[in-house]
Amino acid sequence: MAHAPHRRGVSVRHSLQTKFILSYGLLILGLVLFLNTYPIIISQDMVFQSKKDSLWRQADIITSTLAGSEPLTAEGVEATLTKLGVTGVDRLMVTGPDGLVLYDTSEVDNARGKYALLREVVTALDGKDVFRSEYREQSFRSRAAAPILYRGMTQGAVYLYECDEEQAQLLMDFQENLMRISVIVCVAALLFSVLLSKALTRRVGVLLQGIRTVREGEYSYRVSMGGGDELTRLADEFNELTGRLQTTEEVRRRFVSDASHELKTPLASIRLLSDSILHSEHMDSETTREFVTDIGNEAERLTRITEKLLTLTRLDTAPPVELTPVDVKAVVLRAQRMLLPLAQKSEVTFQMDLGNGCVVLATEDDLSQIAFNLMENAVKYNLPGGTVMVSLFRRRGRTQEQGDLVVLKVEDTGVGIPEADLPKIFDRFYRVDKARSRAAGGTGLGLSIVRDTAKQHGGTVEVRRRTPEGTCFEVTFPCWKEEQP
Repeated sequence: MAHAPHRRGVSVRHSLQTKFILSYGLLILGLVLFLNTYPIIISQDMVFQSKKDSLWRQADIITSTLAGSEPLTAEGVEATLTKLGVTGVDRLMVTGPDGLVLYDTSEVDNARGKYALLREVVTALDGKDVFRSEYREQSFRSRAAAPILYRGMTQGAVYLYECDEEQAQLLMDFQENLMRISVIVCVAALLFSVLLSKALTRRVGVLLQGIRTVREGEYSYRVSMGGGDELTRLADEFNELTGRLQTTEEVRRRFVSDASHELKTPLASIRLLSDSILHSEHMDSETTREFVTDIGNEAERLTRITEKLLTLTRLDTAPPVELTPVDVKAVVLRAQRMLLPLAQKSEVTFQMDLGNGCVVLATEDDLSQIAFNLMENAVKYNLPGGTVMVSLFRRRGRTQEQGDLVVLKVEDTGVGIPEADLPKIFDRFYRVDKARSRAAGGTGLGLSIVRDTAKQHGGTVEVRRRTPEGTCFEVTFPCWKEEQP
């Protein structure tokens, strides 16, 4: 007993919707972190640079003013700086060459008269400029120190200190605004990603449901999906595929039904005849021989049907065979020789017009199938005293790419085929006149074999009514050339 395939469910963790949401979430999180760090860092650097430029300008002015030939004194420094009017700093300190503080504006820890032990002052007394700034305790704290030089001699040092809370508050407000915007963007992006992922996975779910439905045998099911993206194209391809599956399934069912019917008829006849022989105690030998002959005929008919079914199956499923150049004229002449006894019995004559150089890349057996089936039908369904005209020739194709073509034309002078039946005669088991076909030993498969075989070798088959009577079949193949591989 066959088991249905296990339908594997999709967990929430592995679902496309979860993956989309996580992907978008990580992307938005990274973007938010970038927006909340990079602008703040850039803003801090800009403030630090601004503080550095401001303090350096003031330090340069002060050191240039205080530098001179006279040693620095507390009174002289105070008088000079008072006259200079330095503003914008929280603390200004001037020291002598030994680090003794000569001037200090600090009101909290004024160090006038003491030695300055600050690192910046010590570095400046060594003749080096110093600047240091940091953001701490919600304020920008900046320090700058520069040596007072006169003719290469260090006369002292200037130390500047600034604590800026206003710019720090502006930066904090800017950071808070960024946080609010980031939260809004995160929520909006998350909602958008959820909606987008749901819409996308819903469309994928529609396709998945369609696949499941078709798998259950509903080949008429079609997926309806709007839009113009790849999923829409995928839905169109799915619908086209299911359409082909539906057509194939209908052909298969019709073929199985027709094949069953065709095989059942001779089997029923064989059974009926054999039962008649078994249940008739006083059947004479002539009647028995007649019944046995009929059983043999029905068995031959079964054999013909089976062989033709096997031929069609081979055409449908067989792997490609090695093709060789075949002279169609020789194949047609051999088919004529095989059909001469049947033609003489049916009082039908052959009229042959076979050209030379008609070579086709195919197999000899396949071309024999085509020629024999067409010529056999032309004999069987002809009228007593009729003619079968077989012509073989080459002609140019309609386009440059087609090149030369080999044309095999088989015509008869029979009753012909009605126009309404012409499009259907290549269908398997289709017969125009079922009673006459069975009487002639036809299976309704010969023309299907002709069409499929010709198609397998790049050929085409056309049929039309012949004027004034009869039918004309025309098979066309690409002509083989010597330089063709």
